[in-house]
Amino acid sequence: MVSEFELIRRHFTRPTAHTVLGVGDDAALMRIRPGMELAASTDMLVAGVHFLAGTDPRNLGWKALAVNVSDLAAMGAQPRWALLAAALPSPDEVWIAAFAEGLFACAHAHSIDIVGGDTTRGPLTINVSVFGEVPAGEALRRSGAHAGDDIWISGTPGTAALGLAALRGRIRLGAQSQARCVGALERPQPRVALGLALRGLASAAIDVSDGLLADLGHIAECSALAAEVRDDWLPWAPLAGLTSDATLARECLLAGGDDYELAFTAAAGRRGEIEAAASRLGVTLTRIGRMQGGPAGSVVLVDAGGSPLPVVARGFDHFESAPE
Repeated sequence: MVSEFELIRRHFTRPTAHTVLGVGDDAALMRIRPGMELAASTDMLVAGVHFLAGTDPRNLGWKALAVNVSDLAAMGAQPRWALLAAALPSPDEVWIAAFAEGLFACAHAHSIDIVGGDTTRGPLTINVSVFGEVPAGEALRRSGAHAGDDIWISGTPGTAALGLAALRGRIRLGAQSQARCVGALERPQPRVALGLALRGLASAAIDVSDGLLADLGHIAECSALAAEVRDDWLPWAPLAGLTSDATLARECLLAGGDDYELAFTAAAGRRGEIEAAASRLGVTLTRIGRMQGGPAGSVVLVDAGGSPLPVVARGFDHFESAPE
């Protein structure tokens, strides 16, 4: 049977581009460029909680890194380095090789050096830590929103949740819709370029991982404000093109999560600059509401006339939401 160190050597040791010392020693050595602050984040993917049994290991490798890169994107940071720790039920080299292929494909897409980590035997669990650079004082934070700021969302939130619903048999999608939705779920595309472009434009930002309303609540809480979301401004049309189940589409957009789109706030006077940045990057951005005074952390969904609408689900919480 192959040893732990042989697995690391064969599958996870690659040349690095901007690292002093990578895999193979007791610790990696990274040099931060002058004038930069280090941004760091970590996320864990647990089988049966974050991904379904039978998920393509290539897609899992991609997603394990991508969900962490998305955190750096939300901070306006440039990804640079990553560490991987994995518990594996067995040293299945075919599975490991495919996982590594997906992991390094994502790393290559974002110029990230994989600089170390650890492996052990246990229930399938993947933990990645990422590190990036952002100019001192320019990081986007959740706490920077102001009353009157616009609320924006990138892309089409709800797409990944529709993919999960299809995989779990809650809905049947057409072949093209299925491919798009499952692709969004299993190979999310972190909005790094958008995050970089929003430095100096956005007042606060977050990546949508647990649900649009739930994650907007984090901005509202950290900024000691309330968020008002206009139901008629939300990007419903793209989801309507994927499924005719309006009730499920609504649930997915408002509470689905797992899309890793960026939700952010910005002063109303920056709309032109934000739209220009979106056009330059080829990213769809939708203005969906505004920040206002009110109970800190509250998020209210309203109709065109400003009347509150009922919301059944807002997002996922690991200790309140039971896994299916």
